[in-house]
Amino acid sequence: MLVMAILTAIPIILLVLISFTNTDQRTLFTGAYDSVGLANYTDIFTDPEFWKSLVRTIVFTAALVGGSVAIGMLLSNLMTRLGTVMRYVLTIAMIFAWAMPNVASSQVWNWLFQPGYGVVNWLLTQLHVFGDMTQTSWANNTWLGFTSIWLLVIWQAVPFIALTLYAAQSQIDPAFYEAARLDGASEWRIYRSITLPFLAPTLTLITILSIIWDFNIFNQIWLLTQGGPDDTTATLGIWTYKTAFVSFEIGVGSAIAVVTTILLMIFTGFYIRRLVRTGEDL
Repeated sequence: MLVMAILTAIPIILLVLISFTNTDQRTLFTGAYDSVGLANYTDIFTDPEFWKSLVRTIVFTAALVGGSVAIGMLLSNLMTRLGTVMRYVLTIAMIFAWAMPNVASSQVWNWLFQPGYGVVNWLLTQLHVFGDMTQTSWANNTWLGFTSIWLLVIWQAVPFIALTLYAAQSQIDPAFYEAARLDGASEWRIYRSITLPFLAPTLTLITILSIIWDFNIFNQIWLLTQGGPDDTTATLGIWTYKTAFVSFEIGVGSAIAVVTTILLMIFTGFYIRRLVRTGEDL
């Protein structure tokens, strides 16, 4: 509790307090600041960039969560059908991907998608489907930039989801599957009627965690595109950073962070209430 108070509670309290001030670069040198009440929040909600960043963040978060959960479910189901050796090989490969630091993986991604000598551009060119993509800069195109970020985040998020779901799926009594097969149920019907209901609590928890993680993604976006081109890949996290530490409008940046936190509480609150109502214990 002491560690949580020092590392989490106190910074959040300070963040809220700063959001009601005009803290800026001057404050960093002189310590002087003035209280501005709700002016920072008024500026945020009247700024079109806030609403663009919010919509961009929600849509991108939905794409990340949907993609990672879907692929994680496929891999976890695949692991139940693999032999022991192949299952261990796949598990080790996923753990390496999941354990790699964000900064290191983002740098590798920069090399893979680098115009001129990037491996991905070379492979796509060899397919002779998209034409010559050797000099294509993914970071300078909105959709290509989001695609590269999506691939990176999915690559690192799927291992945790797949291994967690596999652990839950391996606890299902095989007798349920045997009975269903004796009754002539197809594999898809078995998965839908037996596996999914058992996985529902785990899926709900994973979805909650994924929403929180993906909504707050910063490193991957900043290191790959820095929110470009023209801030078209800038989510709320990127906009908060640029406002607070590039423009040095720290008070406004703090207000954006507070609003982001409240939005996350609202989004995840729906899933938590649903989980509690089903009587499942996290």
